[in-house]
Amino acid sequence: MNGTDESIVISSDKSLLQLDVVLGFLSRSYWANKRSQERIRKSIDNSICYGAYADGRQVAFARVVTDGATMYWLCDVFVDEAYRGRQIGKKLVQAIVQSDELKDLMGILGTADAHGLYEQFDFQRDQERMMRRMPDFVRKTGKR
Repeated sequence: MNGTDESIVISSDKSLLQLDVVLGFLSRSYWANKRSQERIRKSIDNSICYGAYADGRQVAFARVVTDGATMYWLCDVFVDEAYRGRQIGKKLVQAIVQSDELKDLMGILGTADAHGLYEQFDFQRDQERMMRRMPDFVRKTGKR
């Protein structure tokens, strides 16, 4: 999946990913800052990954986990702080939800602060049904 708009290129080609950018941002994020770089690399290897690029520099990222038949989990979405407010996150999510491989699957995600973005793409809040189990390495440290 590729798209170009105002010098922003969105691609699911993993060979374009700039791992230093992804690792750096996720290490500062509230949701992934406890993951080791090895764990992040493995998650990228086992997922569909999207990047957004401005003049060859990676400025956004999203990861999709899917069974390819019924559902996908959209996660690790970020836009570089210096590029926020330029509709890049919106373009990135649009490319994902409209992709041939995902458009007919149920999408789920978790967010603490971007509900408005995802609601524009027909994601609905469903707090009554969702449950989660934190991994051992997080539960045993008492930090979530």
